[in-house]
Amino acid sequence: MSLRAGESPRLNGEDKAHIARLAETEAPLPPILVDRRTMRVIDGMHRLMAASLQGRETIKVVFFDGNDADVFLRAVQENIAHGLPLTQSDRRAAAERIIASHPQMSDRAIGHSVGMAAKTVAAIRRRSTEEEPQSNARVGRDGRVRPLDSSDGRRRAAELLTDQPGASLRDVARAVGISPATVLDVRKRLKRGESPVPGRAAANGGPTGDISASGTTATSLPSQDAHQASRPGSRPAASPDPAMTVEKLLRDPSLRNNERGKGMLRLLHVNAVGAEQLPDVAEALPPHCVAIVVQLARQYAKMWLDFARELDGRARIIDPSANTR
Repeated sequence: MSLRAGESPRLNGEDKAHIARLAETEAPLPPILVDRRTMRVIDGMHRLMAASLQGRETIKVVFFDGNDADVFLRAVQENIAHGLPLTQSDRRAAAERIIASHPQMSDRAIGHSVGMAAKTVAAIRRRSTEEEPQSNARVGRDGRVRPLDSSDGRRRAAELLTDQPGASLRDVARAVGISPATVLDVRKRLKRGESPVPGRAAANGGPTGDISASGTTATSLPSQDAHQASRPGSRPAASPDPAMTVEKLLRDPSLRNNERGKGMLRLLHVNAVGAEQLPDVAEALPPHCVAIVVQLARQYAKMWLDFARELDGRARIIDPSANTR
């Protein structure tokens, strides 16, 4: 069967230098992904062209079944996961197209698909859909539909948790249409005597705070950090969004243009986008696996801490005044 070139998410088409590098390798090339309906290549044009340069007449394929919109989405996802990284322009254009073809997908789900931060996708969505009616729900990376405003779901979750204190997070989440992580936050707030909805203002127009079970407004006592934050010109320290940090690294040619650099980028990307899944993963763990996963999590944390210390030492050798904290 003859293969046809598919619609690539790469605005400038295939990279001839990358094709030449692939053609020089002696290792077998991974199978390419092909649309079963049209025989168009979804992912693997570089490999297909490299195989042609090698004089090969056949190549292994994996078939994909889906409509045109799903085919493009899968093409982007595959190009983000491996191979030659997409440029920032490629990913931005892909995000705009996916927002139009899959408007119910959440910003995080689209961000994971195109290799961008959810905040960046949200900004693109606002610009591209300003005049279009907006849905009040999004489909997350796990395939579940969740409301954009979870206030009502949080209140209903609070009612269920009050009536059925033994109910699992997953059962409550399924019943009210919010995530298990949100239900867990509601449960913690109820235990502290706070409102299930963050930042809810008092009904009498008083100061903003959490409403306790007694109906009074609970406010935090001022701390030294609070006083410092209120000083003119001072700002509270905030940790940068890992996904946004990785996005910046994805644009660095010194990492993108070599195999070790691309391997590091893939590792960092998986860790950045996978963090949001941890609450659901924790809730789904069977009891007999908890201790094992705790041990693994601590080992992984130590590995990353050792890695950070090694890089910190290297940074201080290069620049003694460097501050990596």
